Amino acid sequence: MNAPTTRAAAGADPLLIAGQAYSSRLLIGTGKYKDFDETRRAVEASGAEIVTVAIRRTNIGQNKGEPSLVEALPPSKYTYLPNTAGCYSAEDAVRTLRLARELLDGHDLVKLEVLGDPETLYPNVTETLAAAETLVKDGFKVMVYTSDDPIAAKRLEEIGCVAVMPLASLIGSGMGILNPWNLQLILAQAKVPVIVDAGVGTASDAAIAMELGCDAVLMNTAVAKAANPVLMAEAMRLAVDAGRKAFLAGRMPKKLYSAAASSPTTGLIAPKS
Repeated sequence: MNAPTTRAAAGADPLLIAGQAYSSRLLIGTGKYKDFDETRRAVEASGAEIVTVAIRRTNIGQNKGEPSLVEALPPSKYTYLPNTAGCYSAEDAVRTLRLARELLDGHDLVKLEVLGDPETLYPNVTETLAAAETLVKDGFKVMVYTSDDPIAAKRLEEIGCVAVMPLASLIGSGMGILNPWNLQLILAQAKVPVIVDAGVGTASDAAIAMELGCDAVLMNTAVAKAANPVLMAEAMRLAVDAGRKAFLAGRMPKKLYSAAASSPTTGLIAPKS
């Protein structure tokens, strides 16, 4: 049950992760929906090719005889990104991802997250670093959720993580990007993809992340807990695309005011004398 090798169309603007190219820069979670059918419809509307799966909370075959996510989202069509949601130690995170590798027939692209406490779900960076070192040595391709600390992000890259995923704000908060300055520091030094993870609440948040230069956005709650998850998924797809295009286009300089006319100042009709 290996995830597919997805190739972006030639001449497109692909997202490159661990040597693979993806045409979508929106990654989407599969939890918190009312059922697997709604999950499927939202993921399809999002255009996402990479879907995250909380191994401890979602059945991908470990619970025999129960509905499985793989029936709604076949691994032949989507790249599964098993994650360690609910883990509070490096040991638990490593154990969980080793289980995921067995369930997914050797799949090695994973999302590491080690939480600090159950109230804020803020990352425990010390345990995250320890888990990352073990997983990279064990042959995993690690995409890692972390704080917006540029020093921690750099260290995780040095360990060998294939993508760093700083939070915009707390998981499930919907508060948007609270510290764009730290994100810009991370972006300035990173040589691997930087993917905003956690805190996105609506389409404008996703667009801002992309306009800052982030390589992609990962979200779950913002879509799953919207009044209309499928419509919100479509909105997020459009926002990510628009934000990326705006970043590539390069915005005009900001000014407090400008007296420069936006239309030609020559060849005007002379006023009557």
